[in-house]
Amino acid sequence: MGLFSRQFANVVEWKEFRDDMIFYKWSNEEIKKGSRLIIRPGQDAIFLFNGKVEGIFKDEGDYDIESQIIPFLSTLKGFKFGFNSGMRAEVLFINTKEFMTKWGTQNAINIPTASLPGGMPIRANGTVTFKVSDYVKLIDKIAGVRQSYLIEDVSLRIRAVLDQLLMKWITKEGKDMFNLQANSFDIAEGIKTDLGMQLFDSGLSVTGFNIMSFNYPEEIQKMINKNASHSMVGDLGRYQQVEMTDGIASGKVKGGGTAADMAGMMMGMNVANQMMQNMNQQASPQSQPTNINPSTTNNTKPNFCPNCGQKSGDANFCPNCGQKLI
Repeated sequence: MGLFSRQFANVVEWKEFRDDMIFYKWSNEEIKKGSRLIIRPGQDAIFLFNGKVEGIFKDEGDYDIESQIIPFLSTLKGFKFGFNSGMRAEVLFINTKEFMTKWGTQNAINIPTASLPGGMPIRANGTVTFKVSDYVKLIDKIAGVRQSYLIEDVSLRIRAVLDQLLMKWITKEGKDMFNLQANSFDIAEGIKTDLGMQLFDSGLSVTGFNIMSFNYPEEIQKMINKNASHSMVGDLGRYQQVEMTDGIASGKVKGGGTAADMAGMMMGMNVANQMMQNMNQQASPQSQPTNINPSTTNNTKPNFCPNCGQKSGDANFCPNCGQKLI
């Protein structure tokens, strides 16, 4: 019974497929006569013999190993199954999809800055995407000694070097420490390149690196928010007026106190100034002097002499006293 039980055919497949698993190694004592290989969508199958790659199969389907797989293997293409012998080989299934994982700084990173001698403590978070690009390197560095490999394993490796890469690219070329989000694309591109070099020897390639946000200490964030609000208002004096008016309207500034007295006084002064400006603007056209032509005002002859009161008639001189009338 034991003799024939060894001849039962195998089904070589990735049974418990997981989206977060980068590769899975099928390993049994031996592949029996009549065994089949099942490759599902998003998978590649690599036959290994004595740690060496014998063949890579990328097309999904159900294959007879003896007739459809062995003829394509490098050194095993002439292998013949015997009555009591099987092929001792391993099959490595590769998840070919692009993986994405989130990252975040575990502790605040103190970035050197001239305005803060102790450095600026900054946190950041985002996502990184990667995929398997070199099967030989993956087997040499990882798959040769492991049965499986998860996204979390790669995440641990990324987090181990991420703090240093963030510090390098934030401080590079004098980035504005209080407006890092505006430079996030350049910072992310630099980290992507360096991180790709870190993972290159494992057969992995970084396809994308994204910084979602930078987080400052609470006190610094309040200063940034206040500066942004002032910039949006534009006129600091007007901003103060709006803030005071909103405070009175909302009840935050109430009567009977110094704050209310100051608010009332400021509002009264502002109203008085506005009224004076309006009055000056209205009076300015009337205060302008009018040009008077003397020739137009002295051409009319009086009916009576301004010296003696004698009726002048049509004469140019007073007939009584001789006063010139025109």
